[in-house]
Amino acid sequence: MSLRVVGAGVGRTGTASLKMALERLLDAPCYHMIEVFQHPEHVPEWHKAMLGQDVDWNRLFAGFVAAVDWPAGACWPELMRAYPDAPVLLSIRNPEAWWTSANETIFTHLNDNPMAPPGWLDMVHDMIRNRFGTEVIDRETCIAAFNAHNARVRAEVPKERLLVWEAADGWAPICAALHVAIPDEPFPRTNTTEEWRARSAARAEQARAETK
Repeated sequence: MSLRVVGAGVGRTGTASLKMALERLLDAPCYHMIEVFQHPEHVPEWHKAMLGQDVDWNRLFAGFVAAVDWPAGACWPELMRAYPDAPVLLSIRNPEAWWTSANETIFTHLNDNPMAPPGWLDMVHDMIRNRFGTEVIDRETCIAAFNAHNARVRAEVPKERLLVWEAADGWAPICAALHVAIPDEPFPRTNTTEEWRARSAARAEQARAETK
């Protein structure tokens, strides 16, 4: 199975909703950071990718038809070359809103995720450092890296392959790029900051219970 969509957007740009939408449209799984937690054996492969080493993408994405969110979005140049027929979907968001959401969720709790598989944190730090272009230092630094990432995707992906999308766009541009009908249902909306916090608190409570 080959990827039919290469996601180039970073985390907290509506990628969880995109995952649900693409699975609805393509009737098959879409890879997202959550899959890394479900497949800890993938962590070493992603770490190799973040260090610029070769990865067997077909093996890593076996059973998946699309990939969005980090870590896949950090490797969009390689994935664009590996899957030349797949459109490149750049999910974007207002930079200030992105920073607020990312800082209140993934960045703040980066180092204390009780459910992270072995090696995950090292992989993510190398991803942010080597692929995003900065450590998580402060608002201005991260927003600059976010804007630079998006600008690079826009500059390097051929226009005929690039779909720039934000949550307000909904189904239509994605369906047009994939040549499929627009579903007669609302576009999914999930993994809000509030939902992320609730899920994170539940995981922390579970971890505490398991250590008693």
